[in-house]
Amino acid sequence: MNLRVRVVHCACGGDHHWYADIDDTDDLQPDDPYWFVDRCSSQSAALEKACAELLDLSARAYGGAALTRVQEADLVHV
Repeated sequence: MNLRVRVVHCACGGDHHWYADIDDTDDLQPDDPYWFVDRCSSQSAALEKACAELLDLSARAYGGAALTRVQEADLVHV
């Protein structure tokens, strides 16, 4: 698994903000990431949040944990 961070500038309806997600580079359909954040005020804020989460996800994957995608997490009730 090769996790990667993607940071995108959005201008939806005149509302400028930044979006970031973390997904596997080998995923052919990147529509369900392992993590995302939206409505960040700056590129650096989005990147800072994503890098912190990437560190956590990487440590969990390295430790043998199976990572859960965002849409799969909605199906889990703990």
